[in-house]
Amino acid sequence: MYKKMKLADTIRIAPNLLGEDINSSVKDALKDKLEGRIDKTLGTIVAVTELNEVGEGHILVGDGAVYYDAIFEAIVFTPVLQEVVEGLVVETVEFGAFISIGAMDGLLHVSQITDDFMSYDGKNGRLVSKAGGRVLAEGDQIRTRIVAVSINERDPRESKIGLTMRQHALGKFEWLEEDRKPKSESDG
Repeated sequence: MYKKMKLADTIRIAPNLLGEDINSSVKDALKDKLEGRIDKTLGTIVAVTELNEVGEGHILVGDGAVYYDAIFEAIVFTPVLQEVVEGLVVETVEFGAFISIGAMDGLLHVSQITDDFMSYDGKNGRLVSKAGGRVLAEGDQIRTRIVAVSINERDPRESKIGLTMRQHALGKFEWLEEDRKPKSESDG
């Protein structure tokens, strides 16, 4: 879920930037420090959008920089359990598919794609269902549900988001369209 949040932080402005406009220096420093950072409670900070307030500067002994308290607005992506999200398949592997759901990627395990058995076609880089003939490949648009969230602030690449498509109204967009069409009498 994307949220617009008002946050506060203390930011270090290097001595070589002290002659510049302080508001733009603080905003640039906030962007450099925070954008793309993962926080366990906030999620991923996608963008610092607006600088609301800059406090008085503080100097620490032995450091030529000035530290400013800043209040700012940011766009944050927080994966929420049971949230339905749309994403893009960015990679298929033997054990499932990695799905880009915005600021983070989630794992859609092969057991969570369909009720049918899925096998990996390594030559073509796709997952194929045994009976239904359905295929999931890189570039496919899907709708999925978040079923597990484990955020690791220290090593963001170790963060894990588990996904499922084994529920009603979830799946590859083409599959959802097929399921919506009425079955003709000749189909049985």
